[in-house]
Amino acid sequence: MEILDTGAGLAALGFWIFIGMAVFSSAWGDVRKREGNHETLRRIVESGHEIDAELAHQLLELTSDQRNTARDLNVGGVIMLPTALGLAILGWAMSMILAEELLFITFGVAPLVALIGFGLLAAAHLVRREQADDYLDDSF
Repeated sequence: MEILDTGAGLAALGFWIFIGMAVFSSAWGDVRKREGNHETLRRIVESGHEIDAELAHQLLELTSDQRNTARDLNVGGVIMLPTALGLAILGWAMSMILAEELLFITFGVAPLVALIGFGLLAAAHLVRREQADDYLDDSF
């Protein structure tokens, strides 16, 4: 039994190490992309070419990631809502087979997941509205 507990602990540790590496590599890629944009801008300046505001804005625009933020939040919310329903159904099915307590556990977790999904959808709406306001401010 002790070997089984050790194996489960190592599996959980491996999972969290994987998640950490995925987050780290994503952040590292974003940093490298920004560094490349800054390097491009620096080389243009060093070569003596004049940089117009539009080009500088395109190269240094950190908000290009924000355009995808609303979409990403929306996708996350759309994924979380059916996941909550799936957890509730899973809890119901497992309570029929294993133990009735599983129903209460998953019926407690499913609303939490649903609330996270609704929060992501609300955040996507707010980001879209803020971007629309920024666009209107820039156009006038």
